[in-house]
Amino acid sequence: MSNILIVDDDPHIMDVIRFALEKAEHSYVTAKDGKQAILKFSQSQIDLIILDIGLPEIDGLEVCRQIRKTSDVPILFLSARDDEIDRILGLEIGGDDYVTKPFSPRELMARVNVILKRASPKVIPEEADEILTKGDLSLDIEHRSVSFTGQIINLTAIEFNILKTVLARPRMAFSRDQIMTAAWPDNIHVSERTIDSHVRNLRSKLSDAGCEDVIETVHGIGFRLGSCGARPT
Repeated sequence: MSNILIVDDDPHIMDVIRFALEKAEHSYVTAKDGKQAILKFSQSQIDLIILDIGLPEIDGLEVCRQIRKTSDVPILFLSARDDEIDRILGLEIGGDDYVTKPFSPRELMARVNVILKRASPKVIPEEADEILTKGDLSLDIEHRSVSFTGQIINLTAIEFNILKTVLARPRMAFSRDQIMTAAWPDNIHVSERTIDSHVRNLRSKLSDAGCEDVIETVHGIGFRLGSCGARPT
C-alpha cells in the first residue's frame, strides 16, 4: 500500500481521486493549494503526488520545482487544459506523467499504478553490473544514484532509466521506441515530444554538473551515449 498526496482545489475532483485510491487500498493525504501541498509533503512519507497545475497562489508547476530541490518522488500532473506547452513544461521540470481533466478514475489509477511500479526498487540480477561508468560519470544501479566527478546529480526515475539504458550499451543508437520501452517498462503510451523533453532535461542536469554531451542525437534514429566530457576550466 502506498501513501499518495492529492493536491487539488476542486472538491469534486478530490472526492473522485480519494474514492479511486480507497478502492485500490492506497492511503492518502490531501492539500487544497500549493502552500499546503509543500507543507504536507514535508510532514509525511509520500510515495506519489497527484498534483493539479492550476492551483491558487502557488501553482502546481512551482510546487513541483520546490519539491524537486530535495526529492525525486514521482509526480503525476493534472490539468484542465490540454495544452502541449503545459505538458512539456511540466515534464521538463520533473513531472513523471500527465492527465488531462476530465479523466476516468480507471485511467488515473492505471497511470498511478504504472508510476508506482516503475518507482519501486528493482531486483538486480547477480550477474548484472551494479556500477555503469563513462569517464567521470558513474551510475549506481543498486542505489539508483548518479554522480559526476563525485558530485551527486538528482534525477527523476525516468531520467535515471534513460541514462542507464544508454550507459549499458554505449555503442548503440537507440530509437525513441526503444528509449520508451526501457524508461517506461510497462509500455504506457507517451509521445516522441515527451521522450525528447526528458532527454533534454537529463542533458541539462548533467551539463550543469560539468558533464557535457551526455546523450547525442542520431538524426533519423534517436539517441546514443555521448562523450560525457567535462567543460574546460
